[in-house]
Amino acid sequence: MRAFLRNYGIYLAWLVALVATAGSLYLSEVLHYEPCRLCWFQRIFMYPQVLLLGVAAYRQDRHIIPYSVLLSSVGGVISVYHYAEQKIPALSRWLPCKVGIPCNVDYLGSGWLGFITIPFMALMAAVLIVLFLLAARQKPDEEQIED
Repeated sequence: MRAFLRNYGIYLAWLVALVATAGSLYLSEVLHYEPCRLCWFQRIFMYPQVLLLGVAAYRQDRHIIPYSVLLSSVGGVISVYHYAEQKIPALSRWLPCKVGIPCNVDYLGSGWLGFITIPFMALMAAVLIVLFLLAARQKPDEEQIED
């Protein structure tokens, strides 16, 4: 499994970014869920990764890893705050969204299974990208030298 993730981690991270981007576009463009301000910030950190990780996966270029981990980490932190704002009503009073729809609106009702909301899915995408990229840091031929 470790060797698989080292070989295909960038490709898997690209697939996660692609699905996350397609999912967010589906929610806003097909289901007409208007993104709040925090959703837009999360998208800013996810959308470019489709192109960056796609090119890196094609070229098998591991130099993208620290940059993509940084983008996903920042987007993940925004997702954590957004999720907390949905689940802890007092947070929306501290830093309220004043433009567009409120950030504490949960389009999925109380969330799937009671806890899965759109910001939660964005957080899981960010976490998966980071984990896949961290697993892909070492080149497969470096693994043989160290063993």
